[in-house]
Amino acid sequence: MGNFAFPAAPARAQALGEIHARPYALVSAPRVIFQLAFMTDGGASVDHAVLCELSRGRGVAPPGREANHHAMPWGQGTLRWERHTEFSTYFWDCPAPENFDDPVTLHPFGDGFLPPGTLISGIRLEIRPDTPDARKAMAAFDPTSLCYGDVKGGQGAVITDFRQNGDGLTRILVLDSGMTEAGTGALVQRLLDIETYRTLAMIGLPMAQSLSPDLRRIEDGLTGITQQMRNDAREHADAMLGEITRLAAELEASAALSLYRFGASRAYYGIVQERIRALGETGVSGYETIGSFLERRLAPAMRTCQSVEERQANLSRKLARATALLRSWVDLELERQNSAILNSMDKRAKVQLRLQQTVEGLSVAAISYYVVGLFGYLAKALESEGLPIKSGVLTGLFVPIAIVAMWLVVRRIRRHHAEEDRH
Repeated sequence: MGNFAFPAAPARAQALGEIHARPYALVSAPRVIFQLAFMTDGGASVDHAVLCELSRGRGVAPPGREANHHAMPWGQGTLRWERHTEFSTYFWDCPAPENFDDPVTLHPFGDGFLPPGTLISGIRLEIRPDTPDARKAMAAFDPTSLCYGDVKGGQGAVITDFRQNGDGLTRILVLDSGMTEAGTGALVQRLLDIETYRTLAMIGLPMAQSLSPDLRRIEDGLTGITQQMRNDAREHADAMLGEITRLAAELEASAALSLYRFGASRAYYGIVQERIRALGETGVSGYETIGSFLERRLAPAMRTCQSVEERQANLSRKLARATALLRSWVDLELERQNSAILNSMDKRAKVQLRLQQTVEGLSVAAISYYVVGLFGYLAKALESEGLPIKSGVLTGLFVPIAIVAMWLVVRRIRRHHAEEDRH
C-alpha cells in the first residue's frame, strides 16, 4: 500500500499552521491576566531585542527573527508574546489576589522591562468564581459606563466600565459559573481583542478631527476659485491654476498621510464587531452590554473617519475637474497666441518673399549692367581693330541679350534652391 509523501505546495505548511497560530490559553478561575499592547514604531528589530532579553533572563532560547509567537514560563504563569502588523502584545497570567483589583507585585512588567514602543492598550482581566463576594466587586466600577452581560448561555458574566485604574489598565471582571478551561480561554481572548482593537480603531479619530479644518480651508479656496471662474475671468486663469494646483498638492499630501490610518481603523473596527458577535452576550435588566456600549461610541467615531475620507475623495475629484477646466482656458489662450504668432510669421514670410523678388529684380539689373560694361570694352577693342560696326551700337544691341541671359540664370538658380527645399 502506497504512502502519501506527495510534493507539498510551497505555502501549504504556512496555510495549515495559521489556524493554530493563536491557540487559546487554558484558563481556570481564579486567575488574573495582564495584556499590554505596544506600537512597534521602532521596527521589528527593537521588539525582537526586548523579547530576546526577556527570554535570556528566564533561561529560555529566544525566538527567531521571523517568529510571530513566543511563550515562556514566568512565575506561576506563562508570558506570551505575539507580533501584529503595527503592534505587539505581551500576555501574562498568574493566580488572582484575594480581592478584585488588589495589587500584583511580581510580574514581568516591572522596572526591568524595556517596552519596545509606546503603550497603546493595557488590560487587567480577572476571572473569579461567581459568588456573592465576587459580585460585590461591581461597586468598584463606574456606574455611568458600567457594562454587564451574561455569556456562554449563562455560564459566565462579563463586567467592565472601560475605564483605567491607577496603573493605566482597563479593568475587566469575568464571573465563572461553570465554564470549561477552553471556553474561559476563548472568552478571555475575545475580551482582550475587543479592548485592544477598539483602542487601535479609535486612533483614526484624532487624525480625522485634525484634518477637518484643513479640508474646510481647501473647500473654501476651491469655492473662491470656482466663483472667479463663473465670472469668466480668463485673464486670471494662470494665477487661478497655480492656486488650485497648490490646493490639490496640499490635499493629496494629507490624504496620503491618513490613507493607512483610516484603512487600519476600518479593519480594527471590523475585528471588534466580529469579537462582539462571538461573545453572544445576553443583556441583564438595568445594565448595558459591551456590544451596545461600544457600538454607541465606536460607530460615530468610525463614521467621522469615513466622512473625512469621503470628503478627501470628493474634494480631489472637484479639484481635478476645476483644474481641467482651467487648463482648457489656458490651452485656448495658448492656441490663440500661437495662431497670432503664425499669422505674424506668415505676413513676415510674404514681406520677405516680396523683398526677395525685388532684390532679385535689382540683382538682374545690376549684374546685366556690369556684363554690358564688360562687353562695351570688348566692342571698343573690336572697333579699334577695324570692325565696321561702332562699339556704341554693338553695346546697345547686347543690352537686351545680357538682361535676358541674367534673368534666365537667376531663375534657374531659384528653381534649383526650391527643389532642394522640397527634398
